[in-house]
Amino acid sequence: MARGDGLLTHDLLPGEKGPQDSCGVFGVFAPGEEVAKLTYYGLYALQHRGQESAGIAASNGSQILVYKDMGLVSQVFDEAALNSLTGHIAIGHARYSTTGGSVWSNAQPTLGPRRDGTVALAHNGNLVNTHELVDLLAERTGGTARRAGEIARGNTTDTALVTALLNTPGELSDSLRDLMPHLRGAYCFVLMDETSLYAARDPQGIRPLVLGRLERGWVVASETAALDICGASFVREIAPGEMITIDEQGLRSEQVIEPQPKGCVFEYVYLARPDTRIAGRSVNESRIEMGRQLAREHAVEADLVIPTPESGTPAAIGYAQESGIPYGQGMVKNAYVGRTFIQPSQTIRQLGIRLKLNPLREVIAGKRLVVIDDSIVRGNTQRAVVRMLREAGAAEVHVRISSPPVRWPCYYGIDFASRAELIANGLDADEIARSIGADSLGFISEDGMIAATRQEPEHLCTACFTGTYPVRLPDPSLLGKSVLELKRGGAEAAAREAELHPVGAASEAPRTSPRAADRTEEPAR
Repeated sequence: MARGDGLLTHDLLPGEKGPQDSCGVFGVFAPGEEVAKLTYYGLYALQHRGQESAGIAASNGSQILVYKDMGLVSQVFDEAALNSLTGHIAIGHARYSTTGGSVWSNAQPTLGPRRDGTVALAHNGNLVNTHELVDLLAERTGGTARRAGEIARGNTTDTALVTALLNTPGELSDSLRDLMPHLRGAYCFVLMDETSLYAARDPQGIRPLVLGRLERGWVVASETAALDICGASFVREIAPGEMITIDEQGLRSEQVIEPQPKGCVFEYVYLARPDTRIAGRSVNESRIEMGRQLAREHAVEADLVIPTPESGTPAAIGYAQESGIPYGQGMVKNAYVGRTFIQPSQTIRQLGIRLKLNPLREVIAGKRLVVIDDSIVRGNTQRAVVRMLREAGAAEVHVRISSPPVRWPCYYGIDFASRAELIANGLDADEIARSIGADSLGFISEDGMIAATRQEPEHLCTACFTGTYPVRLPDPSLLGKSVLELKRGGAEAAAREAELHPVGAASEAPRTSPRAADRTEEPAR
C-alpha cells in the first residue's frame, strides 16, 4: 500500500498532533469526460486538507455509486476502482474528522435516500448546532434522537444529519434552499443526485469554495490548486450564502442567505496550499509578507534564517528578505513519512522529531539562528526543534511565529488542541520562550497578519487568536467531535425498544471480509 509523501502536517513528533486541517471537497459535471479520474486528481491536490479517509461518488444519470475507504487518496483508489465509477457527475471528499470519529462509517461522501432518488454529499467545515439538527430530524421523522443519529447507518457526523434532512419532497435544490437557514457554523457542500451537481457555502464563507470551467463542463473545489491539477480555469469564488445548480441546462446561481463574510484567516497562515488563491490573494505571497512583517516587528541579530519544513518556508523567505539575514536550509524533512500506519517503537519515539526532521550540522553549527514556524499549539514540536538545533551546535536559537498566539479552539473545521493544552493560554511570549528553550520568541501581531492577507479585517475570522466567534456557539457540552456519539448513546434503550432499522433506499454493501474493508462499493438501489 502506497504511503503519503510530503503532506502538509504539524505531526513532526511521534504521537504529537498539531492543528489538523479541515476537509477537502471536489465536484465535477462534465459529460464525455472521465469524471472519476478528474475527481481523483482534484482530491490528490486537496490531500493536505484531510488524510483519514477518501471517497468518490459518481452518477451515470440513473444510479449513484459511492466508493470510499480509510486512508490517503492514493491508498483508497486504483485504476479498477476509478473505472467502476462511470458517468458524467462526480463528487469527492478527503476527510479529517471534526465531528464524528475517524472510522469507515463516517467516511464521505455520505449517501441517503430521497423520495425520487438518492443524494450524495461531501462537506468541508463543521456545524455548531448539531444538537438542534438532531431534534429537527427527529421531529420530521417522528422518531427518537437515536433514530436521528442512526438514520445514516451508523454515521455520527453532522454531514450525515444534513444528508438525512435533505430527504424532503420536491427538487433537491428546494430541499437545500430550505435547509440552509437552519444550519449554523462552517459548511462548504458539494452534493449531487442522479442528474445534477449542487454546491453551497455558509453565509460567513468561513471555508473556501471555488468554481472552475472545463471545456465540456464545470468544477467546484475547496481550493484553486485543485482546479489547476484537473485543467479547469478559475471562474470565481462561490459567494457566502450562495447555492449553485449545474445540470444539462447549464449553471444557475441563487443567493439563499445574505452574505456576512468571515473567511478563516488560518487558511492564509497554514491550511491552504501555497499555490492556492483565496479572495484574489496568493496564499504564498500572503505568507511571504507575514514573514516580512514578522521581521519588522521582531528583529534580532543573527547569522541565518531557517524554516521549520515545510509550512514555515514562505514566511522564512520573507523574514530573510526584510531582515537581510541570509536564508538557508537548516533541517531536512523526510518527505516519505507522511501519515504512517506503523507506530514508532519506544526507541524511535525517544529519538522524537528525528523521525521526520534532521539538522544539517555543517550549516547550523556555531550560527545564531532565526527559526520560522507558522504557529505554536502545545509547544512540544518547537521545544524538540530547539533542542535538536542546540545539540547540532547552534550558538543561539531565536523562534519567530508568523501568526499570533493560538489561545482559543476552533469550532468551524480545524481540530486544535483543547484550550487547556494551548501553551499560549496563560503564558506570555517570554514565558513560552523559556518553556521551549529558545533564546527569544516573537509572534506576528494580529494587525500585521491581517494586513498580509490584503483582506478587510471585518471580513476575516480570527477566533482562534481572539476568542471572538462570528457564529454564535451553544453550550460547550454540545460541542466537540464526539457530540453525536454521546447523543446517540443516550438513546440506545429507546432505539432497542422501537427496533429501528436504517432507511433502506441507499444502504451500503456489507463488509464481510478483510479485503472488503479495503474496497467497498456502495450502490444506490
